[in-house]
Amino acid sequence: MKRLLALTATAFILLPLSPALAHDGTPGAPGAGDPYFPGQGNGGYDAGHYDLSLDYDPSSGRLTGVTKITARATQALSRFNLDLVSTLSVRSVTVDGRPAVFAQSGNELVVTPARSLGSGRDFSVVVRYDGRPVHVVDPDGSLDGWIKTSDGVYNVNEPQGAMTWYPGNHHMTDKATHRFTVTVPSSRVAVANGDLVAKWSKGGHTTSVWDSREPMASYLATVTIGKFEFADARIGGYRVTTAVDPKLAGDAKGFPERHPPVLDYFSSIFGPYPFSSTGGIIDHAPEVGYALETQTRPVYPRVPSESLLAHELAHQWFGDSVTPTLWRDIWLNEGFATYSEWLWLDKLGTRTVQVAFDAAYATPAEDEFWQSPPADPGGPENLFHDPVYDRGAMTLHVLRLEVGDPAFFAILRAWASDYKYGNADTAAFVALSERVSGKQLDALFEAWLFKPGKPTV
Repeated sequence: MKRLLALTATAFILLPLSPALAHDGTPGAPGAGDPYFPGQGNGGYDAGHYDLSLDYDPSSGRLTGVTKITARATQALSRFNLDLVSTLSVRSVTVDGRPAVFAQSGNELVVTPARSLGSGRDFSVVVRYDGRPVHVVDPDGSLDGWIKTSDGVYNVNEPQGAMTWYPGNHHMTDKATHRFTVTVPSSRVAVANGDLVAKWSKGGHTTSVWDSREPMASYLATVTIGKFEFADARIGGYRVTTAVDPKLAGDAKGFPERHPPVLDYFSSIFGPYPFSSTGGIIDHAPEVGYALETQTRPVYPRVPSESLLAHELAHQWFGDSVTPTLWRDIWLNEGFATYSEWLWLDKLGTRTVQVAFDAAYATPAEDEFWQSPPADPGGPENLFHDPVYDRGAMTLHVLRLEVGDPAFFAILRAWASDYKYGNADTAAFVALSERVSGKQLDALFEAWLFKPGKPTV
């Protein structure tokens, strides 16, 4: 969820390319081709794994990082790009252990290896860098990336914040496994995605190692740092890892135990929980104003309500495991998670799904709500507006009424299993819905996803 909750100097390094460094390949594209964020991601290679070593001092705000990327060339590469803000200074880059020529400009780190990389070849990149990370401001005005707090960092990266703290191929279509080795003063706790696999203290600093073994889009990565009450235990068959800001601990009692009932219910209708651990981070960050479904461990700026907890946990299936191919398909995340909220509140007996649908449908036809189709919000500034969430959820409910419960829940289970750990778009969901239900659904999806105006029911 990115929807708001109710509540520089430029470094530029150019090293001349010697004529002796002739390359047979061609440069990888400087972007992945997403129309909403054209410079995001890169072409010419597929990242497989990130190994990040980070040392952060909250008092100075200084980050020292070493990122090792293992990747495979998808074309003959003479050079390639990594996404990284130029407010972080790159000190060295190696490719397969050999020094590489590199240049920083804007949000691009351009790397020219000593030798070209043949198509299909596996290679490794090591980037050493440091500086004081700063967040970015998204087109909708929200903060994104490495966001400083009074005691650490609230780290949420949708849609473009990952480039503020580590180099990579930061478009959602290039998922990779991650390992985080994070060193902070021992008065702080560093929490990341996946499983805590090691921890030690020395000289007033504590290092934590987090292993995220399932593929992850980098906008779902987090390293959140602060003074936390930390818990890591098996509860109801799940490894539940939580961190709660002491300012909010009184209202957050029982937070770990709240997860298994929601996950059990969603597992019964969507299929097995797709990750090795679960949990969440509650950090006091009123200036941020939104929660995010960071993979395995959502980050909240306040103690979540029952509906918000359900929303972020549903995202573990819809958005995290199955991720869109383009940002305009974000309704596949937010519409599904919003409908999951409705399902959970119905399960609790708080409010039926039909009542939730009717409340949204009561919005007057002339309201702006009906002018932004969920399947293409119109631009990056509209990604997290109400129609994406609520009209997206309404589309699912209309689909459910049209095909019936057995087919509808079979569609959701097939979506979660067929595209597990991968990417898919709206056209794929429409095709799957028609295949599973045996019905022609063009008119339904056209009216509810693609056309402006209030559909009839």
